[in-house]
Amino acid sequence: MADSLKIVPICEGFGADVQGVDLAALADDAFNAIYTAWLTYGVLRFKGQSLDKDSLQTFSQRFGPLEEMPTGRLSDAQKANIDNLYVTPISNIKVAGKPIGGLGDAEATWHSDMTYIETPPPASVLLGVEIPQNGGDTFFADQRAALARLPQALREQITGLTIKHNAAHDSVGNLRPGFDAFDDARDAPGAIHPMVRVHDETGEECLYLGRREWAYVPGLPLKESEAILDDLWAYATPADYVVEQNWTPGDVIIWDNRRCLHKRTSIDPSQRRLLLRCQVLARTT
Repeated sequence: MADSLKIVPICEGFGADVQGVDLAALADDAFNAIYTAWLTYGVLRFKGQSLDKDSLQTFSQRFGPLEEMPTGRLSDAQKANIDNLYVTPISNIKVAGKPIGGLGDAEATWHSDMTYIETPPPASVLLGVEIPQNGGDTFFADQRAALARLPQALREQITGLTIKHNAAHDSVGNLRPGFDAFDDARDAPGAIHPMVRVHDETGEECLYLGRREWAYVPGLPLKESEAILDDLWAYATPADYVVEQNWTPGDVIIWDNRRCLHKRTSIDPSQRRLLLRCQVLARTT
């Protein structure tokens, strides 16, 4: 299987198309090559795959344990009626007036997934199922390259600094249930992480920003925190290190949250969009 697998870089050292592989029937040697490519390029794209929820879960969990989909206050009996707890719909579709998935139609600004918790997931996997004619495109930006582009003075200025990552809002800006509104970034709840992260597996340094909205640099006056964050974000998405994904049904993308930012364009609410996501958690051993 690995003999037919081909890695085609998209940007120099960032993002790659993986060809000649069937993710539903993946031999160990092919997966090992994919895992190595994922660490090398940060974002991998697979076209024309035929996965259902179960085979998407099987592929995704080879990268690590999976997070259960958000179920709110459902009882164990209600959870038992969900056909797959580890595959989350990302969709603007409504049935009987109720959304079947998360994030809806709105634009999602640049962010990295779940940096507002102490141990964010290292990987996210998305499968395209129903794709609108336009809108809903996904973009990825290389934070290793972003860090390398920082002016020396700014690089020295952020040495040892951290960011508090806002947990109260989702990636489309909505206040999450159970959180109170606030108007000062210093009041935002969330985990604190270094601005420069050392990748757990490669040892490479990457800029680690989370998302811009409601971020705060602990220990600094708010005005100074805002100024540093604005300066950093000016370098966060270098145009020659951005991968653009225009979805078609059967596309699969896996990205490394430790290295990438990503965003999504808005969607025409008259058009249906359905993607399925698995969130890979950090290994505990």
